[in-house]
Amino acid sequence: MYTQERTAMTNLVVGGPVAVNSYDNAIVAALVENRPVMLVHAYNGGYLRPAELGEASHDKGVKLATSLDSATKEAKGHLWYITPAGFFGQRPLYFLESAAGQVTPKPPTAGQATAGRGDDGTPKPQRRRITVHQDAPKSTADTVQVGLPDKVSDNWRGKNGAPEDTQLWVVTVTPWGGITFVPITHPDAILGFKDYAVAADSEVRVTYNWGGDFTGTVINTFYPRLPNEWNVPYHHVFT
Repeated sequence: MYTQERTAMTNLVVGGPVAVNSYDNAIVAALVENRPVMLVHAYNGGYLRPAELGEASHDKGVKLATSLDSATKEAKGHLWYITPAGFFGQRPLYFLESAAGQVTPKPPTAGQATAGRGDDGTPKPQRRRITVHQDAPKSTADTVQVGLPDKVSDNWRGKNGAPEDTQLWVVTVTPWGGITFVPITHPDAILGFKDYAVAADSEVRVTYNWGGDFTGTVINTFYPRLPNEWNVPYHHVFT
């Protein structure tokens, strides 16, 4: 159901029939304000983090962690940006970018092209993105990597020559207040886990979407949590 207040955030429909609930600050912050969030799993309360936190790692995947150690927290390995990246039909598309290993480009020299600048005029940071294998989900190989478009392995690049193809996601707000991630290269799949098992250190995979629609199933749902809310139970309801 759409909320009745007509505000910018209630007009934002993300990939499906459910409008963003104006009470869920973390979803709004992630999708509208582009603030980093924790992606907490609906099933066991674990959170997504890159398998490798360093900026030089581009061929490792993502895992589910159930404890937030100080090293991960200091490296911002528990935080993700859900960055706008255009449209697929009328569906907004996003990059899932890790806050760990973020690199701020050096100022360009005279005559050198820039990689784009933010609203404050500073160069946009380079962030590693979750990238999908070309043959997911039928491939038995690791189906996701975290890396920059020009540094991930060949099978994690777009078939049409655009490296970003395999890094674009439909982000869907679910009826139960979480979000799911569907890669545009595999619309019958969804971000899930190896062997469909959700346990500590589970490897993240692109798996078949048994839910059959863009909201997926509860087992593939994540709840965005702002950094200061990371210990809020995943079933918490804002009132």
